[in-house]
Amino acid sequence: MQNRAGLFLTLCCLGALLAQGLHVFATRIRPDAPVPTTRSVQTTISKAGVHTRLSGIADQTYLTNQLDMVHELGAPWIVELFPWAYAQPRSAYGYDWTGFDRIIDQAHSRGITIIARLDIVPAWARPPDSSDRLLLPSAYADYRAYAVAFAQRYKARGVTHIVLWNEPNLRFEWGGRTPDPEAYATLVQYVAPAIKQVAPEMQILAGGLSPGQSLGDNAEVRLDDRTYTERFFAAGGAEYIDGWAVHAYGGQRPPNDLPRWDVVNLRRVELVHEIVAGYRDIPIYITEAGWNDSTRWQSAVTAAERIRWSRGAYRYAANTPWIACLVLWQFGLSAPTRTYQDGWVLIAGDGTPRAIFYELKALLNP
Repeated sequence: MQNRAGLFLTLCCLGALLAQGLHVFATRIRPDAPVPTTRSVQTTISKAGVHTRLSGIADQTYLTNQLDMVHELGAPWIVELFPWAYAQPRSAYGYDWTGFDRIIDQAHSRGITIIARLDIVPAWARPPDSSDRLLLPSAYADYRAYAVAFAQRYKARGVTHIVLWNEPNLRFEWGGRTPDPEAYATLVQYVAPAIKQVAPEMQILAGGLSPGQSLGDNAEVRLDDRTYTERFFAAGGAEYIDGWAVHAYGGQRPPNDLPRWDVVNLRRVELVHEIVAGYRDIPIYITEAGWNDSTRWQSAVTAAERIRWSRGAYRYAANTPWIACLVLWQFGLSAPTRTYQDGWVLIAGDGTPRAIFYELKALLNP
């Protein structure tokens, strides 16, 4: 009897421990928010977009609230980064699509067109202690495999455009190396055809350059966007892409400021377009643009100027046939940075829409 009682007590204890463990485990799992019925974005400017920052966000309420506000704004386009390092954090074997599925399915259900930016190299695909922007030729095949798998999975789930890499004319974004447009053209030529094999309708974009003059000795910090664009296309890049991505920040100049290579302004994009059109008639996608109204930054503008000029930028894109979309940087951050970076957002770090959100909403809503 004592043995039976002892066994019964042991089993009860084990059962209690198991139940407690399951409870703790369950509290760590956030159930996915239900995906709403697919609807469209009602807008007066079909080219209007915002750059979201949702990858890596586990809070489903935050994610859905952000996308609800994008829909409410009347912006049919978003650009979102989908880091390779998030999909394959440990090895080349298999993918974790969980976080990407949430963003893409929720955005698609709201009628939002997604431009997916693919970069950020996992630690296993680069030398130890190197930059997560360092993509060496030895890892091109692994990056291509990721891009192909991504396109194949999401071609019918709301992703219509892929942009390969980000600001490759910067030393920082090129993994600590001197910018090399010929090497970037080789990367695009290697990856783009493989994407087209599995997703023929996917639009492949290249570019997304940092605008401005060359910086550093021999342009090792930044190669100016004019020279970089010319060399990329001279290296044969035009054949492999469907559009050219441009970062068209306004600096401290209004959207009607005339285009010149010696200043950074919105209409600099017209000069870039002239170069691109000389090789191929493809659209320009402005994947980052905007003005900063932080009082912490000497290059900022006033809040009133930012509102007027952002509205003007959307109108400019609407009236320019070769611009496919204009995406403002950036919609929101999950928390305040308490730096000048907060001066880019439409939604404050505590989730409160700023005045510019309501002014753009008034422009974009029918």
